[in-house]
Amino acid sequence: MQATVGSHCLECAKAARPDVKTRAKYWNAGQRTLVTYALIIANISVFCWMVLEDPSSLMSRGGITQTQYDLGLAKPFLANGEWYRLVTSGFLHFGILHIALNMLLLYQLGQLLEPALGRGRFALLYFAALLAGSFGAVLTAPFSLTGGASGAVFGLMGAAAVGLHRRGVNVFSTGIGTTLLLNLVLTFSVSGISIGGHLGGVVAGSVCGWFMLAPSWKPVPTWVTWVLPSGVIALSLLLSVASFG
Repeated sequence: MQATVGSHCLECAKAARPDVKTRAKYWNAGQRTLVTYALIIANISVFCWMVLEDPSSLMSRGGITQTQYDLGLAKPFLANGEWYRLVTSGFLHFGILHIALNMLLLYQLGQLLEPALGRGRFALLYFAALLAGSFGAVLTAPFSLTGGASGAVFGLMGAAAVGLHRRGVNVFSTGIGTTLLLNLVLTFSVSGISIGGHLGGVVAGSVCGWFMLAPSWKPVPTWVTWVLPSGVIALSLLLSVASFG
């Protein structure tokens, strides 16, 4: 018996293929954690650029490199009008271990939170925690150069813990509660860690998470889940400015 093999002309196959816009739409719909990946890529890109500029920044030991100095956060820089540091410091890391731990947590928390919130609200939550962490760092250690995604990551952990609690889930049965508790212990017991940055992030994330991750049987208006993190961002910026008053 001879098998029959089907064939298509190239023109027919090309005509049946969706156009670029349709393929892009399908690809976009399939990326459930696109913002998470974008944030990870941005952080890693800044770190790689920093290492290329000065290979000594690959490790946390040693002095401050020029790139770290240019992007890091400290009150005197803000006094000179360099407000962009409130954001850029959140993408700056001191050593490969620092960025590896933050990116691992960001990836894990992003897989949990971004599909639940959607891209826009997840991005707002992330930057609300990041900027609240920046304010906390300036408030508690104004003359220390700080940086890292830890404030934003702590905010995501706080939001996840609160969201699970509101759904009646024991956060310590999921690992999130244990991870958050362990990191808080390390925050207060290990030198060189920004206490204000971590606490600012976790407080902002927890407040936002209480409303943004409300259970379906205790819903909040949708507009609140957009306005609240936007308000936290604005308030964090306002308090950072007021700290010079």
